[in-house]
This record gives sequence, structure tokens and C-alpha cells, in this order.
Amino acid sequence: MLTAKEILGLHDECTRRWHTVTPRFDGEPSDFRSAVEQQHCANFELWHEEDKARIPGAQDFEIATVKRNIDKFNQRRNDLMEKCDFFALEELKQRHLPKASAPLHSESIGLMIDRLSILALKIFHTQQEIERTNAPAGHADRNRERLATLSEQRNDLADAFEELWREILAGKKRFKIYRQLKMYNEPSLNPLIYEARKR
Repeated sequence: MLTAKEILGLHDECTRRWHTVTPRFDGEPSDFRSAVEQQHCANFELWHEEDKARIPGAQDFEIATVKRNIDKFNQRRNDLMEKCDFFALEELKQRHLPKASAPLHSESIGLMIDRLSILALKIFHTQQEIERTNAPAGHADRNRERLATLSEQRNDLADAFEELWREILAGKKRFKIYRQLKMYNEPSLNPLIYEARKR
């Protein structure tokens, strides 16, 4: 199991690297660390795909393609959040944890990792805006303020992550996998898809 500090370091290192080298993975994650990395990659790809949808003058067919890609990346993102939870719970099982009698935490480990991942991306791109040489006056200062807020939020969340893990190990808290159960990507559950297939 990675500590919060190690997760932040992994997110930051991957974000820097993937802006110069296209991420590649061989198959599904095999452990907690690889699940965290692949989950961050799904957010990374989702972030940049959503940017494409906002390009001024983008053609309708281009936006439609982007929308389908966004759905795919978002489904992957959610599936990998659940994988993070799965591997964390597998590790805890070896210690006969979490205790079934412990109070249930409303947010799982995987959901917290997803939030940390998004904050890492926001921090990276905000730093880019601070350094942008062709930005209008005041742009860098506004983004320095944003960066301070984002950094504080990420540090707070990392501390909360560590505290939750300590409480789980002490038998004082538990979490479980909260299945996202998305409906829009499932042909048998989206009426616009299954009705269209009848025609």
C-alpha cells in the first residue's frame, strides 16, 4: 500500500512524463500501485480529451467523437477507482481488516485517490499558466493564487487519506467498494440505445 506522499509523488511524476511520452500499459493493473497509476492515466486522458471539446470552431462531428472518447475514459476512470479499492481491501484482508463493526467511512480509498489525481492535474496545468509568456497582465498572479488554494486542498486531502488509513489499521474505521454502476454506457440500461436498436 502506498502512502499519501508516495501517491502524490507518483501522480506528479507521471503527469510530467506523460506530457512528453504517451502513456502505455500492458494489460490490467496487477497491484495497488499499478491501479493508482492507471487510474491517474484515465484522468490524464480525460482531462485532455475534454480540452478538445472546448476548441473554438470545432466541428460537430469532432465534438461527437470527443464525447464518445470522454465517455470511454470516464468509464475507465471509475472502473480503476474500484480497482484501487479492491487491491486496498485485499491487503487489509491479510490483516483481518477492516473490522466489520467499525463505523463506515462515507468515502472509499479509491474515491480519495481519484480526487488527488484530479488535483495533481489542476496543479500541473495551473503551474503551466503561471509560466506562460504570452499571457495577459495579471494572469500569472491570479494563477499563483489558484495554485496556493489547490496545493492546500491537496495537502488537506492527503492528510485525510493518511488519517483514514491509520484509523482503518487501528480497527476504528472501515470502507467498502461503492460500485459506480453507470447506466449511460450500458446498452441494456440506456433507453435511447436499446430503443434505437429495435428500429
